[in-house]
Amino acid sequence: MSAYPAPNRIPAAPALRHDWRLDEVQALFALPFLDLIYQAQTIHREHFDPNEVQVSSLLSIKTGSCSEDCGYCPQSARYDAGVAPEALMPVETVLLAAQKAKKEGASRFCMGAAWRRPKDKDIDRVIEMVQGVKALGMETCVTLGMLTDEQTARLKEGGLDYYNHNLDTSEEYYSEIITTRTYQDRLDTLERVRSAGINVCCGGIVGMGESDDDRTKLLIELANMPKHPESVPINMLVQVEGTPLMGTAPLDPLIFIRTIAVARILMPKSRVRLSAGRNSMSDEMQTLCFLAGANSIFYGDKLLTTENPMTLRDRTLFERLGLHMGGSSYARPA
Repeated sequence: MSAYPAPNRIPAAPALRHDWRLDEVQALFALPFLDLIYQAQTIHREHFDPNEVQVSSLLSIKTGSCSEDCGYCPQSARYDAGVAPEALMPVETVLLAAQKAKKEGASRFCMGAAWRRPKDKDIDRVIEMVQGVKALGMETCVTLGMLTDEQTARLKEGGLDYYNHNLDTSEEYYSEIITTRTYQDRLDTLERVRSAGINVCCGGIVGMGESDDDRTKLLIELANMPKHPESVPINMLVQVEGTPLMGTAPLDPLIFIRTIAVARILMPKSRVRLSAGRNSMSDEMQTLCFLAGANSIFYGDKLLTTENPMTLRDRTLFERLGLHMGGSSYARPA
């Protein structure tokens, strides 16, 4: 199933580290599936309530007409993917959506805008949204593309809790997916966010035709940051007609679950979030992801422009598994 070399032994449960080597993480991926899940679940229980799942809701506050060429994204102006462009939403409309999300159990409200980088005038309205959502008692997260130092500082002063900026894949495979910005551009934005004191939400997408080593290197890049991202979204590619990645061979679900487990082992205190792609996952697959250490999901019927399991389906699954919705803290105290 995998090109990973067979390990000589089960690696010991790690302490919090930022110096992972390629061979070490390859060995984790190559563990027998049950051994890997056991190790991930053991580490998960050391840092979190194993029956708690943090719930976030994601709203597209500005849709389509993006100048980037991300091969997976139907919001790119370069592709005919049937996404109608929409201007930046009025603040009042966003706050109504946030109220609904809170009523349905979400503790964090995430707002995404399809920009390469926002204009300064756009930041003014986004800060209004952030402050309005915080007044509801929810945590806030935005994803707006690349930021300047001044824009990052303004978002921090405006009360923003989290900034999402995914690496998507390994540095080596990145140019196969995106050519309009560099990997270093993404790292620079993350450094600005971290330096400003905003929590980092950063993960990637699997199932884009990448290799085993690409998935390994993505997780190493995240885990070897000076501070682990507080939230690590792991997305399964959602194939959209009209985008270049439509027709990509689907990823083995067990490889996806292994990716969740290795992310949990490498970043023990981070929230590992099941993100895009849940609409095509069975309840049993999602259950194995929770067992592997995932403890956050996006709630609702849409993730920006792609389908997501309905709230009722999630609640029903939680009830069947004895899971409950919890808070958004980085990790419970030792």
